[in-house]
Amino acid sequence: MLALTGCGLQAATAYVPKVSPGSITPLDLPQGASLTITSKNFTEQLILGKIAVIAATAAGFEVTDLTNVPGSVPARKLMTSGDADMVWEYTGTAWLTYLGNTKGIPDKQEQYSAVKKADTANGLSWLEPAPLNNTYALAIRSEEGKKLGITKLSQISTLPVAERTFCVEPEFNSRGDGLTPMLKAYGMTRGDDSSVPASAVKLFDTGAVYTATDRGSACNFGEVYTTDGRIDKLGLTVLEDDRGFFPAYNVAPVINSQVLAEYPGLTDIFDKISPKITDTTLRQLNLRVDDGGEEPADVAYEFMLKNGFITAVN
Repeated sequence: MLALTGCGLQAATAYVPKVSPGSITPLDLPQGASLTITSKNFTEQLILGKIAVIAATAAGFEVTDLTNVPGSVPARKLMTSGDADMVWEYTGTAWLTYLGNTKGIPDKQEQYSAVKKADTANGLSWLEPAPLNNTYALAIRSEEGKKLGITKLSQISTLPVAERTFCVEPEFNSRGDGLTPMLKAYGMTRGDDSSVPASAVKLFDTGAVYTATDRGSACNFGEVYTTDGRIDKLGLTVLEDDRGFFPAYNVAPVINSQVLAEYPGLTDIFDKISPKITDTTLRQLNLRVDDGGEEPADVAYEFMLKNGFITAVN
């Protein structure tokens, strides 16, 4: 894809609007100070990556934009090899995928602390996490949730068996932190006609899960990602994981430790931004890209402008 800028055409993945400092002001940097920023290639990561690029630019760095890397592992390799200096990463992804642990930690602070400590050996420093927790959840049509009086996962087991119906994607259907162990954690048994009959679970592609849940004909409860914009667009209600089953996937800025030691001012910059990165905010931003067709860089720019981190170039 190509995007039109003031200087002509350039790759959309490298496109970032020009910015001036706001509450993020230039650091006292040596001439030619540079920062290489990476991200994965799905919408939320592209937005977060562009937020980091814009922030680093406003701070006075010469930024190399390596966002839009295809997959978590390639992005991680850029960080561990020193070919990239900064990425927004998820605590659960690092703990389970990169660090090889077999079970996530549902408590957000405990999961963050464990990852931060473990990754020091890899030369990576985790800054304070954002409130955003992009983990699995179950959602229900808001009107049906009100009708059934359901706001928490623990309440599903109190419903008549006929109301305990689920739409999930194949991966969640078979994961160790997926549907079957989740039901068990909440006192239900999959395949038991008196609890959750086998016929009560329907498999769909990811996008179709949201549609099926919204329509309510195939299921009452659908698997969702907590920062997906379709939750708000379709009027779904995310049920509270009140027994803390799902691992925490809070996002946090991760910076090469040597780079952070050289430029400690990066901590203050991202400590300003991270508190604004919430589930609700990212659902709105993700929807603007996925449903509205906007460029991630433009969405990131408006987020930074709205929060006063930068100012527009006249």
